[in-house]
Amino acid sequence: MMRTNQDQFAHIRRMQDHRFPHEIAAILPGEYFVSDTPMIVYTVLGSCVSACIRDPLARVGGMNHFMLPKPKEAGTDSWGESTRYGSYAMESLINEILKRGGAKSRLEVKLFGAGRIYEGNIDVGARNAEWVLEYIKTEGLTVCKTDLGDVLPRKIYYFTESGRVLMKKIEKAKNDTIAIREREYASKLQEKKPVVEDVTLF
Repeated sequence: MMRTNQDQFAHIRRMQDHRFPHEIAAILPGEYFVSDTPMIVYTVLGSCVSACIRDPLARVGGMNHFMLPKPKEAGTDSWGESTRYGSYAMESLINEILKRGGAKSRLEVKLFGAGRIYEGNIDVGARNAEWVLEYIKTEGLTVCKTDLGDVLPRKIYYFTESGRVLMKKIEKAKNDTIAIREREYASKLQEKKPVVEDVTLF
């Protein structure tokens, strides 16, 4: 029996905004959301990556938000197949679209995020971008739009039915806030604690 958005994605925070025609689902790192009815999926990205994917014929689409490409070693992740990893986040998102009538050959993909918002020698965003582009190539998917890299975080609104994306880059002065939030998310996810955030729309 096919699960509906109401039960499968009941944990995802929903919002209304008078500027938008549909209900908004706000996802955090490690989460994804798919709908076969018109919805908007919202997230804020720093070094993380979101893939916005839809089947334009079936009119089903969704978005994920992952923090790292994949576990360092198979079987060592204490939380199992966690969608904080791209390897699981991409599979989960695509499989759910296919379950709702989508076809892999028709999928349109848009990629966002992977900003260099941390100081230091390791560019987490660049690693995420490199991984997701290789994944798309390996899976034979069609990329319609990419906005990866740079040093600025991004707010993303994805319209699941039309594939439209509204993106706003956040001024550099706020980078530290996004970086701190990502570290907090990573810590809470590792400890399996619930993550709660007040989402501010622009």
